[in-house]
Amino acid sequence: MLPQKAIAKLHSTKNLLAFSGGGDSTALFFLLLKRGIDFDIAIVDYGVREQSKEEVGYAKDLAKKFNKKCFVKTVAKFAKNFEANARKVRYEFFEELIDSHGYETLLTAHHLGDRLEWFFMQLCKGAGCIELAGMQMFEQKERYTLVRPLLERSKEELLTYLHDNDIRYFHDATNDDEKFLRNRFRHNFAEPLLKEYKEGIRRSFEYMDEDRELLVQECEFFNEGAMSCFHTPHSKRAAMYCIDQELKKRGYLLSSYEKERIKQSENIIVGRKYLIIFHNDLVCIAPYSDDKPTMPKTFKEECRQLGIEPKFRPFLFQNPKAFSLFKQLLI
Repeated sequence: MLPQKAIAKLHSTKNLLAFSGGGDSTALFFLLLKRGIDFDIAIVDYGVREQSKEEVGYAKDLAKKFNKKCFVKTVAKFAKNFEANARKVRYEFFEELIDSHGYETLLTAHHLGDRLEWFFMQLCKGAGCIELAGMQMFEQKERYTLVRPLLERSKEELLTYLHDNDIRYFHDATNDDEKFLRNRFRHNFAEPLLKEYKEGIRRSFEYMDEDRELLVQECEFFNEGAMSCFHTPHSKRAAMYCIDQELKKRGYLLSSYEKERIKQSENIIVGRKYLIIFHNDLVCIAPYSDDKPTMPKTFKEECRQLGIEPKFRPFLFQNPKAFSLFKQLLI
């Protein structure tokens, strides 16, 4: 059930599996074992369900039985925005483990149904071909590779595998709660369509991935400290993709509103955290701060002559190496 391209990669890397005890991650656990792929597991207990204690216990039992490390994080209940906060905490935990233990890949159990849900959610928000194609099997992050080996498999196939092999797993009842947008898309659209049109949907995503390769123009980034720059590709749409990918590596997700602002403006601040600067054929991404240091007249005059956006000048003044790189890239 695992594609050969994923198997080949995972045999040569140090792998961490995001585990929950649910059907998807449990199936992936045993499929990795079957292929002789080495990995450890990490699980988060959000403290919202009694069953979560059993799931953590199950994770520990599996780790002990199969000689795996099992990392557990327990978090307090979130007062609001559960999905967003849970995702943030989850990935911060995984990335802490990646940094401290030298893992090279993070494995998640996203499957074909998850990909179709994402497709519908993006379609309803307004998205282009790249966003609609959505999740990729391999996604390069700043310090590791995110790998989704089950992306071509349906939930039904995974549950059949578990039942056929008499493997225990848990059902998370919160996945049935349609107050969450993703669950509404899952139950009302994705699952019914996959029951009837699974093979056609799978082929459509394969074609979209091929088309995406033609559309996406990877950018060569030039980095100095917290500043990343690249020369603009053939269109602002392509530049938007590069900006989006760079900010995702930094843990920041652009909203649809912010993407529209970037398309319509040359220089913007997003989330009061990052500056995005378009300067001739150069795009720069750097941290934003309200600090306004006292800058000498010679520096301000040089910036004026170069036509540098005033909001960008404090960062460049405080980071001389970044300023030097920026000037080199203008040549």
